[in-house]
Amino acid sequence: MMARFARPAAWLLLAAICFVTLAPIELRPTTSEPADLERIFAFAVLGLIFALGYPRHWVLVVCLVAGAAFAFEFAQIFASTRHARLEDATVKALGGGGGVLAGMVVNRMARR
Repeated sequence: MMARFARPAAWLLLAAICFVTLAPIELRPTTSEPADLERIFAFAVLGLIFALGYPRHWVLVVCLVAGAAFAFEFAQIFASTRHARLEDATVKALGGGGGVLAGMVVNRMARR
């Protein structure tokens, strides 16, 4: 039942993160938190929701979330108001991996 709701939420969140990552910097939402914390949190939530939506495909989920982190960062090369940095992509991928791990734990606990 959880997967039924998590799947569309995960894809919508992926699209939202893509927009925020590639849109002009003026459209980027801001918080008072450090940018790396925002990146980690966004991708951790993404990884968690994808893991909940696709509990039997965690390897593909890790590849998707980490791949999105690096692909979105690479795509910033073509956005005039953005900058692409390997460090940013790495932080995003690590946050996503942590989210997937958390999702795997939740899935395991839900099965018991």
